[in-house]
Amino acid sequence: MTVHHLDQLLLVCSLVLLVAVAAVRISSRSGLPSLLVYLGIGVAMGQDGVGDIHFDNAELTQVIGYAALVVILAEGGLGTKWKEVRPVLSSAATLALAGVAVSVGVTAAGAHYLVGLDWRQAFIIGAVVSSTDAAAVFSVLRRIPLPARVTGTLEAESGFNDAPVVILVVAFSTAGPVEHWYMLVGEIALELAIGAAMGIAVGWLGSWGMRHVALPASGLYPIAVMAIAVTAYAAGALAHGSGFLAVYLASMVLGNAKLPHWPATRGFAEGLGWIAQIGMFVLLGLLVTPHELGDDVWPALLIGLVLTMVARPLSVVVSLTPFRVPWQEQTLMSWAGLRGAVPIILATIPMVNGVEGSRRIFNIVFVLVVVYTLVQGPTLPWLARKLRLGEGPEAADLGIESAPLERLRGHLLSVAIPEESKMHGVEVNELRLPAGAAVTLVVRDGKSFVPLPSTVLRRGDELLVVATDPVRDAAEHRLRAVGHGGKLAGWLGTDTTGAGR
Repeated sequence: MTVHHLDQLLLVCSLVLLVAVAAVRISSRSGLPSLLVYLGIGVAMGQDGVGDIHFDNAELTQVIGYAALVVILAEGGLGTKWKEVRPVLSSAATLALAGVAVSVGVTAAGAHYLVGLDWRQAFIIGAVVSSTDAAAVFSVLRRIPLPARVTGTLEAESGFNDAPVVILVVAFSTAGPVEHWYMLVGEIALELAIGAAMGIAVGWLGSWGMRHVALPASGLYPIAVMAIAVTAYAAGALAHGSGFLAVYLASMVLGNAKLPHWPATRGFAEGLGWIAQIGMFVLLGLLVTPHELGDDVWPALLIGLVLTMVARPLSVVVSLTPFRVPWQEQTLMSWAGLRGAVPIILATIPMVNGVEGSRRIFNIVFVLVVVYTLVQGPTLPWLARKLRLGEGPEAADLGIESAPLERLRGHLLSVAIPEESKMHGVEVNELRLPAGAAVTLVVRDGKSFVPLPSTVLRRGDELLVVATDPVRDAAEHRLRAVGHGGKLAGWLGTDTTGAGR
């Protein structure tokens, strides 16, 4: 590749990212999951679009899709709140396991008897479309407050069900018939157990290390957290377990461990998650050939109808009724089984393995995901309101940021009092900080507290001082002056500008 070609490639990639980022705003206004916009960008760049790019490497798409899925699961796990998931853990796990089994069986039967696919192709499609996508669901429901049990169940289900579905698709796509179904069930259980154990172990060890090892720069903490999450996937896969379950559980452990510099880590993970989704969807859009989809539209609609109206509701009823989940919540979760990137990625597995009719399977899955996301996405908020699940201030969450100081034109100063400092013995009100600056927190002997004006500062204390933008420098100069001259700094001629320190 020449330098000129590299410049063109970088320009195209930059434009795609800019358009994709702008598309987030469009999707949020329309209520549609952003995956459709990204897929549209890929299709527009493909061989039937304005870009006329010919791309048919299913194996490369699968590898990149797996890598992107690891990042997306890591970001989802980091954002999962244990207090919301814990009460619904058993019901979500049942929905992700028993619910998947019901969905695969019913959808495969519909694909065989209604569309005429052979049983192997029918079971592959049934397994592929049985995985839900949390990113697609919550991109639609993020503006509607829902009960914690609903959001927790949907979020945990989407994190758990990728693992058994991947195992099923690989098994059905392997050459030769699938014999002894009970051995397949045992294999799935073993891989899930190994993946869960590796994920929890790596997450616990990683969180312990992050709390006890001081990195030289705060920017290294987000990188370290993501590296630990990816390590969990690799450890689970190398141990012949489910790497996807391992990365999700390890990330959930890390996300609830109160790690240092957590706001920066969360923002970094969200940014990586967006990049992974954008790149993955654009690549999947490139892989599809629109003019080949015509003959597969009706089969996709029929299979999608069976999945949406029969298989998904039946799997929810079978899985959640024993837990006495109200029918309103079951109804919403039945309709909220949106399919996103995962089914399209999984549809590349039979293509790579050379399964007969695999191209048709990919086209059917692609059409099914696009059409039923268009149908379900915009109607989810309406259904939530009709079921009276989107009302009530108790379900709403506040948009709280840890330190929006740049937007508020403020500064957060961290002040350590060394042994020789004359700030020792000075009361907080004797610091005489300029108006617009205040000591908001004192950390002493590993414990933090909000100081009173009469609080006496000591050697070894760490102070957090908040200052508005106009007085930031004056506050720092005053703190330095008190550190050199004590409480009478300025009155006895001590330099208050910080010069000569």
